[in-house]
Amino acid sequence: MGKAKHIRRRDFLGYSAATAAVVAGASRATAQSAAGRPVSANSKIVVGMMGTGGRGTWLITEDLVKRPDAEIACVCDVDKSRLNNAANKVEAATGRKPKTFSDFREMLTDKDIDAIFNSTPDHWHALGTVLACQAGKHVYCEKPASHSMWEGRKMVEAARKYNRVVQLGTQTRSGPYTFEARKFITDGKLGDVHLVRVRNMKLVEPVPVREDGTPPPGVDYDAWVGPAPLRPFNAGRFHYNWHWVWDYSGGDIINDGIHQIDIARYLVGKDFPKTVYSSGGILAGKDAKQTPDTQLATWDFGDCLMHFELALWTPQMKKMDWMLRDTDEFPDWPFNATMVEIQGTKGMMYFERHGGGWQAWGVDNKLMGSGNGPHPHGPHIGNFLECVRTGGRPNADIEEGHRSTLLALMANISYRLGGRKLTFDHATETFVGDAEANTCCKRTYRDPWRVSETV
Repeated sequence: MGKAKHIRRRDFLGYSAATAAVVAGASRATAQSAAGRPVSANSKIVVGMMGTGGRGTWLITEDLVKRPDAEIACVCDVDKSRLNNAANKVEAATGRKPKTFSDFREMLTDKDIDAIFNSTPDHWHALGTVLACQAGKHVYCEKPASHSMWEGRKMVEAARKYNRVVQLGTQTRSGPYTFEARKFITDGKLGDVHLVRVRNMKLVEPVPVREDGTPPPGVDYDAWVGPAPLRPFNAGRFHYNWHWVWDYSGGDIINDGIHQIDIARYLVGKDFPKTVYSSGGILAGKDAKQTPDTQLATWDFGDCLMHFELALWTPQMKKMDWMLRDTDEFPDWPFNATMVEIQGTKGMMYFERHGGGWQAWGVDNKLMGSGNGPHPHGPHIGNFLECVRTGGRPNADIEEGHRSTLLALMANISYRLGGRKLTFDHATETFVGDAEANTCCKRTYRDPWRVSETV
């Protein structure tokens, strides 16, 4: 995330005016190509990295610098040490020093940039993506789509209004074995599917309780907080630990669980649930986490129930081993931490999102189908870059990402309201007859970091 200056409102409006000029130029360029500038079939997609923490740096070093079809032109972050580290890694891998920005909006005015990779904390996903679309940039946004239900819809509106490609980082949607599994189901091999179980169970180390303090040198903490409430700096709420703090995220259902929720929804072809309820708590021990370490959620789609189970204190549950993700090995299913189980009237399927493939069994427990392949993170980024060239809809288009994120967000609303069963109106993306729940659909923004009503 770009390190923003401590600006006054009129300065922010100045940036907005500059962005509007870029938008006008991008609208004219759209007639020539899908990108903000014409992109030929043989030219590289020029990208900027917004956020250079763990995930952002991984995207740089493990994928983008190795691609012949992409060029990292700039990086930006609110933490100077992370910013410089990322810039050095790009230079070491490519021989070219990228531009560095302390304010991501300055990156948006760079006419050479085709696309932004948004690898910021969750509470920055919507505003960063909307402003990028307004500036004529395509966006690869890490999951989840948004911090609130309302702002997720604004991301979709911005992508459509400015004709931008916006891909969510739910990589499993680009796996060939994923397409095979979906076809197996849509061909009726499992019969009618009425139950889906989604698992997110693993061991997460405790976050120690710390006293409030001062931000590390070189960190613009005000900009890091951005749209969220400004609270005193605390390391227990900062780098990575923000995942377990309500101001910035929604716990592991929306951090890791969103991958399984999204692919489960894709496999069985479901959009919006009729109702949701969720319960749980912090059961395994008190630490600095605010979000639950144990959580159950159930979404009712009418003819199918989807059930989610989360536990962050189960050392026996393992993700697919990194050494096996690009092989044809199947997981040890009973101990697989991120499995999706699909139950039909003719059979059942186990599915793993990290390149672990799928297996299906029918009558008499006989194996009747399977598929495997490497982890799909590379093809997913490739799909995004190809869509920037062609203007096509990506595999994890923001509309689909928003719908999946909705499931996690509405489950958290139910959880925070004591496990209340909520009825969902998909036309308005609000809850029926529950004013209190509807107050949770949109966050209160902090000036000047606001997602506008009209994007």
